[in-house]
Amino acid sequence: MSYVKPSDLITTMIDAGESKIFMSTRDTVVRAAMAGALLSLAAAFAVTVSVTTGIPLAGAILFPVGFILLYLLGYDLLTGVFVLTPLALLDKRPGVTVRGVLRNWGLVFVGNFIGAFTVAVLMAIVVTFGFAIPPNEVGVAIGHIGEGRTLGYAEHGAAGMLTLFVRGMLCNWMVSIGVAGAMMAKDVPGKVIVMWMPIMLFFFMGFEHSIVNMFLFPSGLLLGAEFTILDYLVWNEIPTVLGNLVGGLLFTALPLYVTHARTKAPSNAAVLPTVDDIARIESGIRN
Repeated sequence: MSYVKPSDLITTMIDAGESKIFMSTRDTVVRAAMAGALLSLAAAFAVTVSVTTGIPLAGAILFPVGFILLYLLGYDLLTGVFVLTPLALLDKRPGVTVRGVLRNWGLVFVGNFIGAFTVAVLMAIVVTFGFAIPPNEVGVAIGHIGEGRTLGYAEHGAAGMLTLFVRGMLCNWMVSIGVAGAMMAKDVPGKVIVMWMPIMLFFFMGFEHSIVNMFLFPSGLLLGAEFTILDYLVWNEIPTVLGNLVGGLLFTALPLYVTHARTKAPSNAAVLPTVDDIARIESGIRN
């Protein structure tokens, strides 16, 4: 059977979270950097497909290829460790501490940003012929995304901030299901199918993913979009990170842990007789 049952899945997720907490600094940063780079390249690909075809759904359908590749290669996204490492803490694994969880989050954040920013620079070179000409239509589209998802939220004030935070929550609800999906099947086709669906959904719905934004917004700034670094941090990245954290924990990690890792038999559950009980009953009948 390729399918991994939820009761076994949650154990696998806890084990994965524990291993990431104890991973070396070098391995954590390198894996996170490669994850950020692959996801950013997939985002650039999706935007290119959407612009050149005029069909946004086509870009959303193809975007998950980056997510799938990075998880098959064992790389890490911040949105994934937001879900996995707290599970090891909840399960009270030996040596797992809040400090260890925060250390992992910090290293993965740095690594993801390094990878995403590297691809942002490389793609800016591609769409401007080494900054020799104005950005092509793909570069212009990336710039508009950055403006719409910073200044667009800022125009609505508190309501815009709430919307941004909720979009971050909904995003990591889907992304964390994709992370679980990488462990939900034992063969590559099964993993691909389970990961593909929620990632396609979040991208097409325009939810906010902190790592994708680490590529899109620096790209926009490099290509002359009209928003600032402060706009990016206050009106996107920071609320998105917080929304991703809350969404992944609230909608994926806690429900799976409570209902599968910590499930108890109801108090009125029937108790099956033991071998000794049966022997005593048979003895009584004979007597």
